[in-house]
Amino acid sequence: MDFFNLPARTKVGRVVPKNTFDEYTNTKQKKLFTDCIQRITWTHKLSADTTNLDTKDINEIQVFKVELKQRTDIPKILEIINKAIPYHLVFWVEHHQEAYISTASKHPHPTYDDAAVIDWTFTSDWFNIADNRYKFNLKGNLDAVFKDLCVQLTGKPELGKVSFDSILKNQQEVGRLKKEISKLKSAISKSKQFNEKVDLNLKLQRIQRELKAIQES
Repeated sequence: MDFFNLPARTKVGRVVPKNTFDEYTNTKQKKLFTDCIQRITWTHKLSADTTNLDTKDINEIQVFKVELKQRTDIPKILEIINKAIPYHLVFWVEHHQEAYISTASKHPHPTYDDAAVIDWTFTSDWFNIADNRYKFNLKGNLDAVFKDLCVQLTGKPELGKVSFDSILKNQQEVGRLKKEISKLKSAISKSKQFNEKVDLNLKLQRIQRELKAIQES
């Protein structure tokens, strides 16, 4: 199934052996690959040659289909693959009739030529494959194509009007605040002192307001 309905000339259709990533994994991570993943397939390659689009900072976008043995989020596995492959990757993660999409903005590692540093990961929620609303809009250049997909994954179409750097900063701040909220909620549940609970709740309310303001801006 061509879930993104991409042009035939972009198709690759090559199975990627799971042991391809052995040198990037430890024993526990190798087991994660074995236990969670049924198959990894390199399905499409978007480049100047296959799309007739210009390139700027992004020369290629590779699309990978990851079939799971059981429905589970596998961010650690996707992170390993992302760091091992220098190109921008888009993952279609599938289990039976459900899927989710993940991609990451990244840049080359400053000292290791064969590795990448992830700036931020954009993901969708799980959805029924028949209801897939995400797509590649092959317009402008590959940088614009990647940015457009990332905007789709944020669920905030208004971000399409700002620079990609601004989108990254927005999502990173949202992520930071969500982590802080999670930590505060955990601290509140563990606290046994009334005054401490009050202080923590006040901090929580303030950060929740900050998050709401960013999400609504």
